Amino acid sequence: MADFTMKTGDDGVAIITWDVESKSMNVANEQAFMELDGCIEEVLSNDAIKGAVITSGKDSFAGGMDLNVLARMKEDAGEEPAQGLFDGIMKIHHLLRKIERAGMEAKTNKGGKPIAAALPGTAVGIGLEIPLACHRIFASDNPKAKIGLPEIMVGIFPGAGGTTRLAWKLGAMAASPLLLQGKLNDPKKAKAAGVIDEVVDDPVAAAREWVLSEPKIVKPWDEKGYKFPGGAPYHPAGFMTFVGASAMVNANTNGVYPAAKALLSAVYEGAMVPFDTALKIEARWFTNILMNPSSSAMIRSLFLNKEALEKGAVRPDVPDQKVKKVGVMGAGMMGAGIALVSAMAGIEVVLIDQAQESADKGKQYAADFYAKGVSRGKLSQEKMDTNLSRITATTDYEALKGADLIVEAVFEDVGVKAEVTKNVLKVVGEDCIFATNTSTLPITELAKASDKPDQFIGIHFFSPVEKMMLVEIIKGAETGDRAVAKALDYVRQIKKTPIVVNDARFFYANRCIIPYINEGMRMVQEGVAPALIENAAKLVGMPLGPLQLVDETSIDLGVKIAKATKQAMGADYDETVDEILFWMFEEGRLGRKSNSGFYEYDEKGKRQGLWEGLAAHYPVADEQPDLIDVQHRLLMIQSLEAVRALEEDVLMDIREGDVGAILGWGFAPWSGGPLSWLDMIGAAYAVERTGDLTTRFGERFETPALLKDLAANNDSFYGRFQPAVAAE
Repeated sequence: MADFTMKTGDDGVAIITWDVESKSMNVANEQAFMELDGCIEEVLSNDAIKGAVITSGKDSFAGGMDLNVLARMKEDAGEEPAQGLFDGIMKIHHLLRKIERAGMEAKTNKGGKPIAAALPGTAVGIGLEIPLACHRIFASDNPKAKIGLPEIMVGIFPGAGGTTRLAWKLGAMAASPLLLQGKLNDPKKAKAAGVIDEVVDDPVAAAREWVLSEPKIVKPWDEKGYKFPGGAPYHPAGFMTFVGASAMVNANTNGVYPAAKALLSAVYEGAMVPFDTALKIEARWFTNILMNPSSSAMIRSLFLNKEALEKGAVRPDVPDQKVKKVGVMGAGMMGAGIALVSAMAGIEVVLIDQAQESADKGKQYAADFYAKGVSRGKLSQEKMDTNLSRITATTDYEALKGADLIVEAVFEDVGVKAEVTKNVLKVVGEDCIFATNTSTLPITELAKASDKPDQFIGIHFFSPVEKMMLVEIIKGAETGDRAVAKALDYVRQIKKTPIVVNDARFFYANRCIIPYINEGMRMVQEGVAPALIENAAKLVGMPLGPLQLVDETSIDLGVKIAKATKQAMGADYDETVDEILFWMFEEGRLGRKSNSGFYEYDEKGKRQGLWEGLAAHYPVADEQPDLIDVQHRLLMIQSLEAVRALEEDVLMDIREGDVGAILGWGFAPWSGGPLSWLDMIGAAYAVERTGDLTTRFGERFETPALLKDLAANNDSFYGRFQPAVAAE
């Protein structure tokens, strides 16, 4: 079945309908563009057709470009992939320009047929770029619909004319939050921003009526004398706009996200030339970005692999395990967060704590969160009341009867967790899956408290639950497939991204992030300036420097983890950073929660700057290391743990290593994740670099055998481990 079909009514208006049969939301590919081109040719050449309306056969308009298409364009271009990409992109530009010009005479702008877009719902990416080429955009009054150009979020930018058309329509200043931040609006806000033209109950009917009204269809930029809104770069006002925009881009990206800079360059250069030339400039910059390994890695990890994991790429082949009733043990911040996201997903929740006051406090946490949503117009009062009605806060274990999943989130102590596990299992049914939320305790050990270890699994939520997108699912030695499927189906219900790993100390996420924190503290002890450490991390794309991260997670938690790890590992435990950690603890500097840590804070908890006492206790050396050295230490210490996790079968799927790193602790998203970063710099160079770091700083940088093997065979992680078939 064709993606685009056309029917012409008795009134002479052609309705072009986009409906991709195999997808829940329309996405564009080569065949679809050919079909749309054929429809437009028929509209323009058939004298009986007065104009056209482009709409969708679904409740949304379109979700964007099929990024696999872009990858194939690059691969199919042979020895000149850049030329192949550019040529393919320009074909799309020619099609959208054909829609925009609609048969008008080149010099006089006379003639032509009106073409409108009618959006029944969400229109993002190419799903907005096509409407922007139409002469008027009508959207349904659907508050749940999202309209915008979010490409920047996956390492590219709108490259089918969206960048140029939005900038030429709104000006650089007004277009910047939509282009550089990927901001999505509901239809009414999109109209207020000037992105679309009308918000109506029936967009197809309104668009049809408009087409028949014989409207003026020439776009402003095709009129003689049109000036770029806000002034072109050589205009004083425009000059200041672009100076400010450049500063903003660098402040937000630290220079490590090439798409933002390329987008701004396309707008800047395009504002100084005729519109058709501006489109070519956009196509060149878009090609440049698609050829950049950073963009390819971001697309792969943040779009293709993330989507595959969310759709069940690693799910065992067992029947549906959708959760109907979940019991949450422990109503602290973590348990309360688990309860609120579960209730939002339509799941009945029993929230249990030792004291009714504590259970009620946990439910109130959810109520306060929902109330903020109501005050900001993101949630209706009715929806808030419905969500809260799903949460039963109690101390009574009997309320757990009928639960098909338990998520235990009590104190991080093996004995406490074991007692709760046994008490719960006395009440729940035979088929109930028991999940423990822990960040460090071995799942196999905790499963000993259950008489059904095959129904016992780890679910590691990241705090705060309502904001963090990753959930780490941990298989114990005896965890069965149904437990894994249950955990995955639950995570999908609450709209998070899962990774599944095997049981090992610190699992995957903490295994990689703890060495990052420790490396920062090691450098402080060595005399490296704390400001250099923190800024080096941010300049290489980490959201938080290692010292700030310690403050955010709390120093007393670090002390608890250090003590527990030392007890478990004995003589194998490395005590190097305990000195600084325990000293800070003894000083009462516990991090943000105490308004004192590696940083100073004001009375409201706002970070003020690094604590001067740190440099006094650990004097800064006269000679400071090179910036790249510091950055490589910080990135490599995390990446090597990711490689070891893959070697040891803790990671079972390479996609989970990269997606988990970005979503779990923010590993430099521009790189696509630690394994993608190692592929980017090349295994041979990575081996050379780790050898040097091992010689200078110790065996923690020792090169894993797997990395050496890849280097010896001129191979890569994704070359060797990429799954042959992506999940649909």
